[in-house]
Amino acid sequence: MEDASSWFGCMVFNDEAMRLRLPKDVYRLLKKTVAEGKDLDINIANSVAHAMKTWALENGATHYTHWFQPMTGITAEKHEAFINPVGGGRVIMEFSGKELIKGEPDASSFPSGGIRATFEARGYTAWDPTSYAFIKDETLCIPTAFCSFSGEVLDKKTPLLRSMEVISEEAVKILHLFGKTDVRRVITTVGAEQEYFLIDKKDYERRKDLIYTGRTLIGARSPKGQELEDHYFGALRTRVSAYMKDLDRELWKLGIYAKTSHNEVAPCQHELAPVFTTTNVAVDQNQLTMELMKKIAERHGFACLLHEKPFAGFNGSGKHNNWSLKSDTGINLLEPGESPQDNAQFLLFLVAVVKAVDEYQDLLRISVSSAGNDHRLGGYEAPPAIISMFLGDELTEILEAVSRGTTPTGRGKNQMKLGVHVLPPIPQDSTDRNRTSPFAFTGNKFEFRMLGSSFSVADPNTTLNTIVAASLRQFYEELRDADDFNTAVQNLVGRTWKEHRRIVFNGNNYAPEWIQEAEKRGLLNLKSSPDAYDTFLLQKNIDLFSSFHVFNSVEVHSRYEILHEEYSKTVHIEAVTLIDMVNRQILPSVGAWSGALAQGIAAKKAVLPSLDCSGETGRLEKVTMLMNELDARCRRLDGLVTEASAYQGSDLSHFYQKNVLGQMQGVRQICDELELIVDQKAWPYPTYGEMLFYI
Repeated sequence: MEDASSWFGCMVFNDEAMRLRLPKDVYRLLKKTVAEGKDLDINIANSVAHAMKTWALENGATHYTHWFQPMTGITAEKHEAFINPVGGGRVIMEFSGKELIKGEPDASSFPSGGIRATFEARGYTAWDPTSYAFIKDETLCIPTAFCSFSGEVLDKKTPLLRSMEVISEEAVKILHLFGKTDVRRVITTVGAEQEYFLIDKKDYERRKDLIYTGRTLIGARSPKGQELEDHYFGALRTRVSAYMKDLDRELWKLGIYAKTSHNEVAPCQHELAPVFTTTNVAVDQNQLTMELMKKIAERHGFACLLHEKPFAGFNGSGKHNNWSLKSDTGINLLEPGESPQDNAQFLLFLVAVVKAVDEYQDLLRISVSSAGNDHRLGGYEAPPAIISMFLGDELTEILEAVSRGTTPTGRGKNQMKLGVHVLPPIPQDSTDRNRTSPFAFTGNKFEFRMLGSSFSVADPNTTLNTIVAASLRQFYEELRDADDFNTAVQNLVGRTWKEHRRIVFNGNNYAPEWIQEAEKRGLLNLKSSPDAYDTFLLQKNIDLFSSFHVFNSVEVHSRYEILHEEYSKTVHIEAVTLIDMVNRQILPSVGAWSGALAQGIAAKKAVLPSLDCSGETGRLEKVTMLMNELDARCRRLDGLVTEASAYQGSDLSHFYQKNVLGQMQGVRQICDELELIVDQKAWPYPTYGEMLFYI
């Protein structure tokens, strides 16, 4: 069998492909342009475009597209053929630097939050040379940013790139104070662990709720769930193993570092984990991963579910965002290190993150909020909706000692002074992992565990980069003119820890007591997405994004509108789907079954009048009562959906959250009771047991 390393990345116009195909001077200038963030010269673009086109044609591509990430949360493509007519019914294959640099897709039908009116169609895509082009479905895909005619951003990539620039600038200034003057750039790295479900495609196609909403709106408990914990890390089923191997091969062709695959806790639930890479590349690759998961699932007769909570009563699916900072000289800034100077630097960056997470709990909560994720956050397989951090006992003890000016217990007799006296080594894995923590330090990185499985990881990382940049900027202003730098760092670390240690909780985030403790600490408990979204427009948040030019005020307001609108539309679709399922399938099916039951009872009574049919009669009475109640609840739900049309914006999303979701749950409750009574052959949908245990 051919070694995978020989064809890994074969569908990517990566650095090796550019080095081999571009003139040396063009290759060098392109690398310099990317490294220094300068404007791209059109002559360089023309040379790159020619080489890219030649490479793409050799690899079977016939079209190209500017591949971008609008506010829908998924990717978008507009395909153009390479052909250009030259007369006589002939064509040549052309691709210019101008076509590489800029595209013009219709911007009117993408979410804009009011930035673009329906009749204002013009929008632009701009090549992102920091992310490699690739071939997918015989099309050259060029990663791009997306903006409106008036210049406001309409995508998730542009703010991410901006945030990566600002955290780099602020981190470099801090490192220079520590004497690391050779550092020119700091990059954020991300590894996004992706959870998902696989069910049989035939079952999926019979469930309107899965098709339209991604989750089951009804579904009674199955005799067996996940209580035996026998699926987690269990042996892979043959079909699933074949799917995973096929998925790995396709991802590797696109240069995606798919590394680890295993069964997750819930039946039919699995996880794929990649190797860390630069954040904007990780975002692109995770979008491709989700797309390929769904596409390859169809080859194997599966449907891949990426909803955060596709099955009630079973674990939902998240996406763990492993985030770290690395200098262009190879230093991991969240690596504890063993020397006093490294420890001082590490602790300063550590408390910068602590400060950022504490001050901007609301923004981090917003970055992981959605109608789907609300079903998962706070469940016993996911962190609660309260933002907190886990550092572990050892790091917590060290920071407490720094704040007191004392020595950690059992660490020697020298007083701790950063960069002056000897600090104890801090082992990389000095603590156990806390899987209940929303934001946990795991040795040399932070694991942000609150993301939903269907999420783009762009928004959480844009937020994380920006808030940490804000902490670092404040630190730099305090330290840059310090008379005694070491003492100033020590004082800053200690004071920052005292002011923000409330955000650190090393215990069980699932415990009910934590909710009470968090309230005592003054931490936010934004239980629903609409509650979280409303904090987006706080002046401190607008000022933060504006000061770093990540979003201007108009862009913040547009995203606020988009978030509320997306939430409302999601719940609306779910409610209408549920009404349709009840009225067009459940009530008719149960009605037909109960009618047959009534006829059977009558037939028996006709033959044997003294026959005791109380069991069947009781079942008929219960089913009839439940059907009447289901019809009434469904009518009330329909009325609420109609009433919702009187609201808009934040008021609309709150109406759906407070009124419609509860009524949907009431409808579901009756449906699930009926499912456990009615003959399985008469029930119109595959049950949980059929979907989750028959692969």
